[in-house]
Amino acid sequence: MRLILASTSRYRRELLARLRLPFEALLPDTDETPLAGETPPALARRLAIAKATSVAQREPGAWVIGSDQVAELDGRPLGQPGGRAAAIAQLAAMSGHAVRFRTGVCVARADAAAQVVVDTTTVRFRTLAVDEIARYVDAEQPYDCAGSFKCEGLGISLFDAIDTQDPTALIGLPLIATARLLREAGFALP
Repeated sequence: MRLILASTSRYRRELLARLRLPFEALLPDTDETPLAGETPPALARRLAIAKATSVAQREPGAWVIGSDQVAELDGRPLGQPGGRAAAIAQLAAMSGHAVRFRTGVCVARADAAAQVVVDTTTVRFRTLAVDEIARYVDAEQPYDCAGSFKCEGLGISLFDAIDTQDPTALIGLPLIATARLLREAGFALP
């Protein structure tokens, strides 16, 4: 069976490779603009489905994985910072707070109903000094990461705790849910 990851994210490619299934990665055609009044969990769900189904329609017969992550601070979505100043501002806003990361994953095929799961991981940030934030941002340059950190690297030092059912969700693809959805689709996994 052909498997496609509807993402060009190196983080998601590295995570999916852990399952040892051959796959391709293709860019989905998806507008990621939040809808008016859309909650972060609904946004993560909608974008995961949209990414998977946009590629599935172009690649009939292939199973497609779509995923998206939305960081949520006080009910507001936080996107990827894109640059140093925005990363510093995001981390300063999250300092001393709990932030929820909503990670949606969808497995779809053009001729089958899409299956979707949204994982919630809560990260409790310790109180961060401005110079600590700047040192961290300069060291890892997490400009393409929702929440402006890499928990698999030095970013772990920014936290008091992580509450999660799936530690891979925080990196961008919840592998526990993904493996379950792939098994349900007929892929041979342990």
